[in-house]
Amino acid sequence: FLVAWEVMAVSSFFLVTLDDEEEQVREAGWTYLVASHLGTAVIITLFALLGNRAGSLDFRDFAAVAGGEGSRAGLLFILALVGFGVKAGLMPLHVWLPEAHPAAPSHVSALMSGVMIKTGIYGIVRMLGFFGPPAAWWGWVLVGAGAVSGVAGVLFALAQHDLKRLLAYHSVENIGIILMGLGVGVLGLSSGTPWLAALG
Repeated sequence: FLVAWEVMAVSSFFLVTLDDEEEQVREAGWTYLVASHLGTAVIITLFALLGNRAGSLDFRDFAAVAGGEGSRAGLLFILALVGFGVKAGLMPLHVWLPEAHPAAPSHVSALMSGVMIKTGIYGIVRMLGFFGPPAAWWGWVLVGAGAVSGVAGVLFALAQHDLKRLLAYHSVENIGIILMGLGVGVLGLSSGTPWLAALG
């Protein structure tokens, strides 16, 4: 998983810095690469904690040991949210996104918005499956983080004059909407309310 994650990060760096003769493009690429690797460091910490407890780094063994541990499961949830939230462009972890989008060629920006930042959401959803029955506060954290990203993303987008930077902030907003839905789903699961989980 981490090898594929790193291949995605490095290949995106080279795609963002395609026009590397411009200083602004190089700076955007390095901002993306540093942010991406900080997120990866948090993910490695998450996997190390899960692997230490499971005695294995196989995903199938993570779920057996992570659930039902209260504060430990909460810590794992926060690590997953931060580590994968960087890639998703979750505010305030989005610092690379408004820089990388204008710097990248248009087709690369489309790929980043349509596919790459969604891998961060995939990572959060995948990890939630390892942590056992979710606590209600996880749902509220997801709803709150999603609301901040959604509202702030729109407000920042309104202030932009560069079309690609405007689209970058709308990507932040879209991630916020997805996270709010995920948070409502988690609230439904934690309260044993199937209709709320389905609504999310």
